[in-house]
Amino acid sequence: MEDDLPTEYDVIVVGTGMTESIVAAAASRIGKRVLHLDSNEYYGGLWATFNFDGLQKWMEDLKTSKNDTRDFKPDLEDGEKFLKASNQYSTVENIVEEWFVSHDADLPAVSTKDTQTEGTSDTSAEGTEKTDEDKTDKKETKHWSIDRIKKEYRRFNIDLAPKLLYARGELVELLISSNIARYAEFRAVSRVATCMDGKLVQVPCSRADVFANKTVGVIEKRMLMQLLTSCLEQGADSPEFDGYRDKTFVEYLNTKNLTPIVKHYVMQAIAMATDKTSCRDGVNRTKHFLNSLGRYGNTPFLWPMYGSGELPQCFCRLCAVFGGVYCLKRHLDGVVVNGEKCKAILTGKQRLSLEHLVVGQGHLPPEIVASTGENQISRGIFITDRSIMQGEKENLTLLYYPPEEAGQEAVTIIELGPLTNACPQGLFMVHMTCKRTKTAQEDLAYVVKRFLRAKTLESNVSRTPTDSHTQTVAPDQQQAQEGSRGDKDVTAENPMPQVLWSLYLNLPASDIKLNESAPSNIHLCSGPDLDLDFDFAVNQAKEIFKAMYPSEDFLPRAPDPEEIVLEGEEAPGPKFEGDNTSGENEKQDDEKAEKEG
Repeated sequence: MEDDLPTEYDVIVVGTGMTESIVAAAASRIGKRVLHLDSNEYYGGLWATFNFDGLQKWMEDLKTSKNDTRDFKPDLEDGEKFLKASNQYSTVENIVEEWFVSHDADLPAVSTKDTQTEGTSDTSAEGTEKTDEDKTDKKETKHWSIDRIKKEYRRFNIDLAPKLLYARGELVELLISSNIARYAEFRAVSRVATCMDGKLVQVPCSRADVFANKTVGVIEKRMLMQLLTSCLEQGADSPEFDGYRDKTFVEYLNTKNLTPIVKHYVMQAIAMATDKTSCRDGVNRTKHFLNSLGRYGNTPFLWPMYGSGELPQCFCRLCAVFGGVYCLKRHLDGVVVNGEKCKAILTGKQRLSLEHLVVGQGHLPPEIVASTGENQISRGIFITDRSIMQGEKENLTLLYYPPEEAGQEAVTIIELGPLTNACPQGLFMVHMTCKRTKTAQEDLAYVVKRFLRAKTLESNVSRTPTDSHTQTVAPDQQQAQEGSRGDKDVTAENPMPQVLWSLYLNLPASDIKLNESAPSNIHLCSGPDLDLDFDFAVNQAKEIFKAMYPSEDFLPRAPDPEEIVLEGEEAPGPKFEGDNTSGENEKQDDEKAEKEG
């Protein structure tokens, strides 16, 4: 049974995606009556993060919801028109899930150490024999298998739309200024990688890293610093870039007499640009990168712990604190329009009136959509048994990989380890994202082939399971298979990560447009976009809020709980060590009264 809700609101928000949640928080913060609905039983929509079991259920829900043919016949007043809402999942396409390991019953047990130290594994690279003491400290440990991964489902946090935050980007500044940052935890991206001469190398990000880097000569270092300083201090509108604003970024770089290495670093690692990227975009991206350096770590990027899907929930929490009403598992059946205004929504058996309707793109009535957009997204998610770039410690890695040939799109790769709570110890989570041209599996195939071993692991082939970060060689048979590919960086010391499980899917575009007939008080929230960060969603939320309440402040700082004084209460004084809480004081007063009595 659906609960009856109050029937009048200032703002009704449908969908708990990133943009919708920011708008809901901003409206609630200034005292508006906000209702936030979502037909799902979880937050985030297409921005959500799931454990492994939750992701499986999400895929099942996709199949059933696409067959949803609910018929709805509302009672309307004179002059009113009913527009039925879209199926929010109809735009998720080409889902392909594949296992590359077997069930427990089909796998042999392998002997490993009971406890392992970080950076070591059970088998030495030279294949030296273990001592008797070592052998007594061993137990039978099973390989990663379908059953073992499913048993560990709670240890996974899998993102539909993984994104990073620039340390001085729009979202970080908003989280700080609004005091919402206290609801979230972050981890700095520890390395930015790039592919040079067939090998992955770490990009020097800080000034110290640049001058310590041995692959870049002294003259190159000076050239690099001059170029970066020019982009950072002057920006794309400075006279330095006159004559190049209508040209590509690579055309501008070609005039600076840069060596191939320096040009590679700037193009692929810092600006994350292709040969088609405009000079203005390239300079702005470079400036964005440099602006964020040194604030929270050696790279400009932060990762939200437990996944990107945590961030919409932070804004939902603030909305609820200031009186917003939340109702999950509640469908939007459609909207009631009268003239140029949306008057109400229909949900279940209720009609709810509103001043403004903020709605995620998956719920929009098709009659008011002018374009579904061109920038659709191809996503690949992989569970692997080791890192794509071995290191002495676990790293959170960002890699931008440009297209190898015409018709391919640049791919952004984010690799997460256990310290981010993305996966259990001993595994890694690899996310790949690019613009869709075909299906996700086809679009990402050339990058998967380059960095991962996406072949079924035969039951008679052993790969040493490990909980460490610098995994060593598996048996010769495995290495022969991998080495036969001819990849330069696949060696006995650096075996290619084995894919244990993969998922491909296509997500809808974010550049969707409403047509001229759309009611003026319906505000569209797009889903995830192709950019690395959240700036698009934040700026879209600001625009929607300004259109609704042009004279109000957007998400002013929320007070901390200890700063809130309810009417009739005295402001609490400063707390010192040894102070009792009010509950403890009352208990002591009661005990004292009993003794005196």
